[in-house]
Amino acid sequence: MISIKDCLDYSDLTEDEVAAIAQHEHLPYASAAQLACCLAQTEEGTEVLRCLLKNAVCDAQRCQHAETLATAKRAYAQFLANHPEHWRN
Repeated sequence: MISIKDCLDYSDLTEDEVAAIAQHEHLPYASAAQLACCLAQTEEGTEVLRCLLKNAVCDAQRCQHAETLATAKRAYAQFLANHPEHWRN
């Protein structure tokens, strides 16, 4: 059985990135980790992850929830730093 840590290690995503995906997609953390792990395996999937994280920031700004916004911004910045090929405005 694959653990959440295995998914994080395999996908090279951080806990913040998975937490932001879980929050944005209304998924349990474990399900978000599995989804992220699968998406991280292809170039198209990593583009989907970038979009999810960018949308998480936009949604948190709209809702004006400071803690969620801080996590989403940190996660998006981490993703862009680790995947510079997906850096877009």
